Amino acid sequence: MAGNPPGPRTRQAAYRGNRELVVSEGSVVAPGPGQVRVSVAYTGICGTDLHIFHGAMDQRVTMPAVIGHEMSGRIAALGPDVVDWAIGDPVTVMPLLSCGTCPACQRGHSHICQRLNFLGIDSAGSMQSSWTVPSHVLVRLPIDVPLELAALVEPTAVAVHDVRRGAVTAADRVVVVGGGPVGILVAMATRVVGADVVLLELDEHRRGIAAALGLTVMDPTSPDLAAFIDEWTAGAGADVAFEVSGSAGGVTTATHVLAVRGRLVMVAIHPTPREVDLFRVFWRELTIIGARVYERQDFETAVRLVSTEDIPVRALISQIVPIDEASAAFTALEKGGAMKVLVDCQGA
Repeated sequence: MAGNPPGPRTRQAAYRGNRELVVSEGSVVAPGPGQVRVSVAYTGICGTDLHIFHGAMDQRVTMPAVIGHEMSGRIAALGPDVVDWAIGDPVTVMPLLSCGTCPACQRGHSHICQRLNFLGIDSAGSMQSSWTVPSHVLVRLPIDVPLELAALVEPTAVAVHDVRRGAVTAADRVVVVGGGPVGILVAMATRVVGADVVLLELDEHRRGIAAALGLTVMDPTSPDLAAFIDEWTAGAGADVAFEVSGSAGGVTTATHVLAVRGRLVMVAIHPTPREVDLFRVFWRELTIIGARVYERQDFETAVRLVSTEDIPVRALISQIVPIDEASAAFTALEKGGAMKVLVDCQGA
């Protein structure tokens, strides 16, 4: 007697350790109470995904690990009790599941829950064609926003949160150290609030992309940098500096460009402890601020900025590859040159 026909399947890219990313088929998970199934359109590859690929987070991920969290898609199925959503709605996901009971959550900081489950790291992520998630992590997209642009809502939300943590105003002069995707997004987010911003980046190609977006860009190793900052700020120094490079030199530069009572916002993930000029912190009464992930208001702001193209994220998309080529995309990103690579999760 013939067996039951196979159920629907999902294509998924899973990290298996030793710099190995394998694309295979898995079972589609039907949404239960409070859940939705999303047909994932695009997933962006970010620095955290590269850290996972390099083995730097093996102690945290459970292999095989379906990674990815920068995404866009449409609702494909609803759990039995889900309301306010409909099949076909365009969505992105704020990939944070908090416990609700730890001290951080109780103080209203659930985005940095002490037992945070970050989807795509601590549990299955979006680099698959079908992804089942709790409905409360969905963020609604405008019906007409291109889904390839919407895949950059998540990193834009990072930038929005960073700028909000830095309390940036239109009166501020801002230095952003590091011109990768998040650094450029931070610079553009400061520009949205009206601040005067300078981006510092070593790589000539990245400087070119930033300049094409209308940003003022300099090489941080330029002998003219100190004189430029002095003239630009009338000798005072910058009001806010964002460290987005993840380098020891970036920390030093960000600390030393700041004015009296300037704010240093730490955005990058530093793989090793860094020296900080604490005498400078003392002498100028600097404030050091940590900025990690985002809150829902940051996501909602990011949706607006991306959909209106007030932050023109299209310029950051270097390449779109089908999911079967995801492993090659990681290898290509390691070589440099690309800004943001999207994985087409519906493409073979």
